[in-house]
Amino acid sequence: MVTSNNRYVSNLTRDTLALILAGGKGSRLCELTQNQAKPAVHFGGKFKVIDFPLSNCVNSGIRKIGVMTQYKAYSLLQHLSRGWGHLNRELGEFVELLPASQQYSSNWYEGTADALYQNIEFIREHAPKYVVVLAGDHIYKMDYGDMLVQHAKSGADMTISCIEMPIQDAAGAFGVMSVNEQNRIIDFHEKPTHPRPLVDKPGCTLASMGNYIFSTEFLIECLLEDAQKVESQHDFGHDIIPAAINSHQVQAFRFQSEEPKIAPYWRDVGTLDSYWQANIDLISVTPELNLYDQEWPIWTYQKQSPPAKFIFNDEQRRGYAVDSSISGGCIISGAEINQSLLFSDVHVHSYSKVEQSVILPQVEIGRNVHIKQAIIDTACHIPDGMNIGVDKQLDMARGFRISKGGIVLVTKEMLAKLNSSLDSINQSDHANKESNVRMIA
Repeated sequence: MVTSNNRYVSNLTRDTLALILAGGKGSRLCELTQNQAKPAVHFGGKFKVIDFPLSNCVNSGIRKIGVMTQYKAYSLLQHLSRGWGHLNRELGEFVELLPASQQYSSNWYEGTADALYQNIEFIREHAPKYVVVLAGDHIYKMDYGDMLVQHAKSGADMTISCIEMPIQDAAGAFGVMSVNEQNRIIDFHEKPTHPRPLVDKPGCTLASMGNYIFSTEFLIECLLEDAQKVESQHDFGHDIIPAAINSHQVQAFRFQSEEPKIAPYWRDVGTLDSYWQANIDLISVTPELNLYDQEWPIWTYQKQSPPAKFIFNDEQRRGYAVDSSISGGCIISGAEINQSLLFSDVHVHSYSKVEQSVILPQVEIGRNVHIKQAIIDTACHIPDGMNIGVDKQLDMARGFRISKGGIVLVTKEMLAKLNSSLDSINQSDHANKESNVRMIA
């Protein structure tokens, strides 16, 4: 019998367990992650960040998946239970939710390695040949089957996915590595200030994507050893990887696009500026990230909503959108939408204008509003006549957050605080007027 390459890959993926680290706080996203973990943040008009690594698993043929959650996990768990319960357990397919349960200690997950250690019985129960460990907070499309093939053929104990990145982007933000001619990792540093450049590309370095493949026996051995080290941070970048490089074969898998001259798409949407830019990039004529790819769909949960609706066609009151993406349930009522991305159930009232902005679900924008280069968080109600992103000093005075790149973030809590302040001022003015009236009388 001749086994095809596709059959070889399917055998590898079938014998693989994926574990997604989805407990991150994502503090650099500021108020967007005040009540939810970073993987639960909305992205791309109808998705959440966690949908991308999950979809990569399913599309790669990896159907045994555990998702480890911790920080403010309610909305993430709700999304996973609604949108990712369709896999067939009778065929050995599942997305298992693994919140921190203090099974092996009295502490919550203390690091990425500790998260796996506390779920070591889950790994043993399913007894896979390989374990894929994935970051749950990046935006990209990747066939993990290619990485599995390299791992199996190289005989590596561990394989780390990496991507070429400008040194200034990687400095202080990502783990970086050096490799030999056989792509064996010979050096690794976690978030160095001055990353080592590539020999053939002096301005670039090899940055870790936070995705790893382990041969299962080796992973369990690493986790047990690390758990006994009092001085360890119990983290893959700080502890597991440097120790493994010194004593075992650790390979680098270079993430590349099908076109050698085109850089592959991978984004860490960890700041307000990068989050805004990655969303806005989707509305370009030919976006780098193709969400319309039928061969590699991004799966998600979305409530059943009616189609987007555009109404009024008067000269001064025309509802339309150009160079934009408008999701289901939206009503554009005599308003102009330009170079913007609107999530579901957004209502924009007459004579308003939205430019270069990301509007999250269930936002209502009143009449005569102008919004520019902004992120409007879920369920905000923007009052009539308000301008956002037009006068940054005024935005700051209102208590809105301004990013380093000048993007304005507005949340319903900020609006509530602003309204409360305005009410106090109005009450004070009213009291002063009454006092003046009494003095005149």
